[in-house]
Amino acid sequence: MTDHASPPTSLDRYVTLGNSGLRVSPFCLGAMTFGTEWGWGSDVELSRKVMDTYIDAGGNFIDTANMYTKGHSEVIMGEHLCAAPAKRDRLVIATKFMSGMHQGDPNSGGAGRKAIVGACEESLRRLQTDYIDLYWMHFWDHHTPMEETMRAFDELVQVGKIRYVGFSDTPAWKCAQAQMLARFKGYEPLCALQIEYSLIERTVEDELIPMAREMGMGVTPWSPLKGGILTGKFTRDTRPQEGTRVKEDNPNLNERSYAIIDELVAIAGELGSTPAKVALAWVQGRDGVASTIIGASKLHQLKDNLGALQVELSAEQLARLDEVSKREPIFPQKFLPFTRGIFQAGTTINGEPSEAWPMAPQNDEERW
Repeated sequence: MTDHASPPTSLDRYVTLGNSGLRVSPFCLGAMTFGTEWGWGSDVELSRKVMDTYIDAGGNFIDTANMYTKGHSEVIMGEHLCAAPAKRDRLVIATKFMSGMHQGDPNSGGAGRKAIVGACEESLRRLQTDYIDLYWMHFWDHHTPMEETMRAFDELVQVGKIRYVGFSDTPAWKCAQAQMLARFKGYEPLCALQIEYSLIERTVEDELIPMAREMGMGVTPWSPLKGGILTGKFTRDTRPQEGTRVKEDNPNLNERSYAIIDELVAIAGELGSTPAKVALAWVQGRDGVASTIIGASKLHQLKDNLGALQVELSAEQLARLDEVSKREPIFPQKFLPFTRGIFQAGTTINGEPSEAWPMAPQNDEERW
């Protein structure tokens, strides 16, 4: 996949998505808050203003899903964006399938051919468009063979109903399997991976992000502010209030998170910025990240988040954030650093030094 030489500083400094030619803004507008059917979110008028503000700032990448607000999110986007062909054509519209939209019908959800084609037709209707730019599998369906899913993707590409394909919230080994099937069978390959990633959620650095970089998939992080926890509104002394989405008993309000928030507040003070902007700048600058998904239920939130593209973190500030948010790696990543001296035989390869393994033959006389 393409590594971008320098971080974009505005929405109209586009990046290519994974190993594809699809140009997208470095921040993607998430549309999960469009509609109030889930008991929170933005009404139709505010949702339209959020979209227009994002587009007027140069943004071209908007992400939704068939399940968001029971399908209303797609309808709001379709009525506002796709009723005007000129506006729709300049946008990269992404949506997802997987959710069963008809209770009691087992084929209304999942990643089988019947479900994918049916969900695609329904999304096209709600979005009022002839094609979907990026079609995501929302999460892994362990009941369906991966070859069936990838072939269905490819068939939809061939008939022009979707242009690019990606996976979201799927184990790394299944993503790798899918990408290799695409390569060997000649199916449309995956160009993107949507996963949760933030200073609090860094477990994806063990398998998913290295896999995505190796397999040509651009990473589009969701929840980069961990549901609002990293905005700086919640500290040890300022707890969530009634009526907020973040609850007092949220398991992510712990000592590690408070330490991260303290560092975000300190760095924001040094830069004359906000903790949210600093947290977003950290995510967007990570290796493998193409376009970070940001959501907003208020216009001022969107405008503040877009300002993160102007935040430039120093090496020292990045090191502080990395240190305070570090976590224990999983196996085998935790074990592999100890093997370097064994297979590099005490040499330096690609700038990585190693120490001679004392249990190996130290000279030709010791080697059997």
